[in-house]
Parts: sequence; structure tokens; C-alpha cells
Amino acid sequence: MLQIITELQAAQVGEIRLNETLAPYTTWKIGGPADALVIPETKRKLIETIKLLNSRQTPWFVIGRGSNLLVGDNGFRGVVIKIHEVLENIRFEGTLVYAGAACSFVKLSRLAAKEGLTGLEFAGGIPGSVGGAVYMNAGAHGSDVSHILKEAEVLLQSGETVVMQKEDLQYAYRHSLLHLLPGIVTEAVFELSYGDRKEIAGAMAAYRDRRLRTQPLQMACAGSVFRNPQNNYAAKLIETAGLKGLRVGGAEVSTQHANFIVNTGRATAQDVLALIEQIQAAIQQQFGIDLMPEVLVVGDIDTKLSSQN
Repeated sequence: MLQIITELQAAQVGEIRLNETLAPYTTWKIGGPADALVIPETKRKLIETIKLLNSRQTPWFVIGRGSNLLVGDNGFRGVVIKIHEVLENIRFEGTLVYAGAACSFVKLSRLAAKEGLTGLEFAGGIPGSVGGAVYMNAGAHGSDVSHILKEAEVLLQSGETVVMQKEDLQYAYRHSLLHLLPGIVTEAVFELSYGDRKEIAGAMAAYRDRRLRTQPLQMACAGSVFRNPQNNYAAKLIETAGLKGLRVGGAEVSTQHANFIVNTGRATAQDVLALIEQIQAAIQQQFGIDLMPEVLVVGDIDTKLSSQN
């Protein structure tokens, strides 16, 4: 690790923080230290960073806005790449929207609404980045990324940049080819439509009000924990099973939304994992349904859960 750190410093790729605790970078506020956290200065430096890491076979992953992510209590033995300003560009060209991967999905939906563009209203309640949304085909309110994405620029592990059309990404429910093809989304192009500004604003306001009523946004959480089973809803199953308020350590099934696990103050990754397993066991026992987590699990923790993502 010392050698790769020295090489990254020599290449002046950007800010490098050693033994950096990752909890502040996640919406769950959970996670131990990474050997190093790198914040590339430019897109070119990002590419250079990945090439260097791969040349030394150094484990790495990218963190955007930190939602939908559980980092192990012992942290991550490798390098975490934090992308922010370098990939936060937004540009409108008619009904096409060009957005950098680090851009807030919520912010993008608001700006699109101001432009009188419809199609991104569902994104107003998804607290992640554009890159994360493209990666997992994020969705809500009956729509998802696959409905509006035109193409995505992807930086492969080799350092090669490719443009993938929506069809190339093989979208399914909360899934894309990117789960199997290691790489980083650097930019996405969305194809929207012109609409009535008042109707767009009304729909977004309704979604926002519903979100505030039904989701524990005032607490540290990562969004929905489980994928919805076919023809059912994870939250409904968990609530019906009487699991609201179930707690392990500092992790608790939200009493406001059963598909959210909240950090009540001192939750650990092991607390969350144990709670997830208890929920899965209860739902399997009562309904014969296997709940699959949709959170990304990284670091030194249970590989059984990680393999389901």
C-alpha cells in the first residue's frame, strides 16, 4: 500500500487522506477507515488514479453521495475514490440533459423542472448521485432510470472510456450490466420531454410531501434496504410481520417506514447486518419469501450478504 500511495502522490492526482474514516461519507454514518481516500482534481486525474490502482492490483471502490451503501466497521483495505465537483456538471440541450456522475439526483430533477422538462419527477426523493442511480436503475413512483436514460459514459477498470446506450446496460428492476462489468459511470445523458411547469411542480411537491410523511429523512439511513419482491412490497411484508421498531444495537427498523433501517446514534455495520438477517428470517418463516437487500456492502464484513447485491 505504501508504494501505491507514493505513486499517487507523485502523480499529483489530487487530495489523498490516509486512514480516513468512511462513516462521514455515507448517509448511514457507519463505516471504519480506508487505507486511503483519494479525491481526484480532474476527470483526467480520476482516470490516472484508476490506471495506477489497477496496475498495482490495489482494491478500490468509488463513493459518490454515500446513500445505499454499508461500509464495514473495520473499514476497507484499499483505496476509496471520492468523486464530487470533478463530475458535478449539468448541461441542458433542448430535451437532452447531460449530468456528471457526482451530481445530486434530487438537484437534477429540480433543475429539469425549472427548465419545463418532464420525466425526472420521480427522482426528487432519491438521495443519491446520478452515477449511483444509473448503476442500480434507481426508481420511484412507477418510473426509473431506464425510462429516461439515453446513454452513459463509463470508465472501465482498464482506464478506457466507453459510451453505453441504454440498451447496452440490460436494465432490470434495480439492476444493470454495471453490476457485472466493473467500472465507473462518469456522465449520463437523459432524454426528457417538454411539459407544463405547473403540473411538473405539482407532481414533485406531492412526491416530496409524501416522502416527508412516510420516510425517516431526519435520521441517518440509506434509503430502502430491500428490493420489492415480485407483486409485493418489502415494507408491507415487514410491517405485517410486526417488525417495525425491531432493534439490534443502534440499528432499528424505522417505525415510520418499514423498509428503512435507521441509525439511532451508534449503530455499527454488524448491527445493521444482524438486523437485516433477522428481517429476512422472519419474512421467510411467515411468508416463504426471500427478501433481497439492495444496499451495496463493502469492506471487511459478511460476504454472504454482499453476494446478494
